[in-house]
This record gives sequence, structure tokens and C-alpha cells, in this order.
Amino acid sequence: MTTQVLKTPEVDLVYDVHGPLPGGGGRPPLFMIGQPMDASGFGALASHFPDRSVITYDPRGLGRSVRRDGRVDQAPEIQAGDVYAVIEALGAGPVEMFASSGGAVTALALVTAHPDCVTTLVAHEPPLIAVLPDARAAERARAASGTSTRRRARAPAWRPSS
Repeated sequence: MTTQVLKTPEVDLVYDVHGPLPGGGGRPPLFMIGQPMDASGFGALASHFPDRSVITYDPRGLGRSVRRDGRVDQAPEIQAGDVYAVIEALGAGPVEMFASSGGAVTALALVTAHPDCVTTLVAHEPPLIAVLPDARAAERARAASGTSTRRRARAPAWRPSS
């Protein structure tokens, strides 16, 4: 694995390249993104692809990527621009992409803005309730589900590993 930094006026984007570029075995590189997690969250998953290039990165303001733009928000379009900049800097596109949670929202913004830079996208659990036609009803159902679960739970359903 090699770690690289893409410096822009707004941010230093840190990313890791597992394996040789361009993609190993004639396949496009596999880009893995999540949010609010950084590249370290994909280490175990990346290790399952020893025969190809895998790129993981720390989104703007998370992990090793340092913001200089004075902002604290995480706009999907800005994050998508960052991912696109990394793909372009590597000269490795188009890529296949696995994107989880907020990373899936970023990936959807990426393929909207740059449809030719991703050949396959797996958008895993994007939190998109707000864009559903029945968003208010969906949000009420999600909130009620969480409240009911918390009332009945004897212990937390999820605990961070230490």
C-alpha cells in the first residue's frame, strides 16, 4: 500500500493505493468510500482484493485529510469533486466504486456530475430519506422505530470496538 496526498487550495486529500495502478488483471481500480469514516475503515475489505488495485481515501476534514477552507459542512457535491480529483490525479479512471452510507451519497453526486468516471457503483445504505416522495412519513416511521427499539432494548444494539 502507498499513501499519497493531493493538495488543493481548500484541502489536502490523503488516499491509499493498494496494489499497482492501473487496475490489476485488466480490471478498473476499485474505489471504496464511506462517510463519516476514513480509509482505515476499509482496510480489512481492501485486503480481500489482492489481485487488483483498490483506492481508499479520507474524505475532506476526516482522518488524515486536512481542510483549509474554513468550513465544517460535508456537501455531497464538494465531496464528489474531491473523489473526482483523486481519480483524475491517479489517471486511473474510470473506476468501479463501493460506497457506504454518506459515501454512497457522495458517489451518487459523483456519477451525476461525472457519469463517465465510474463503470459500476454499489451504493450501500445511502441515507436518503429526505429525497423520497413521502419523506415526512418515512422520517416519522424511522423515528418511531428507533424510539420503540430504545424502549425495549436491554443493552445497546451496537457498540464501537475498542
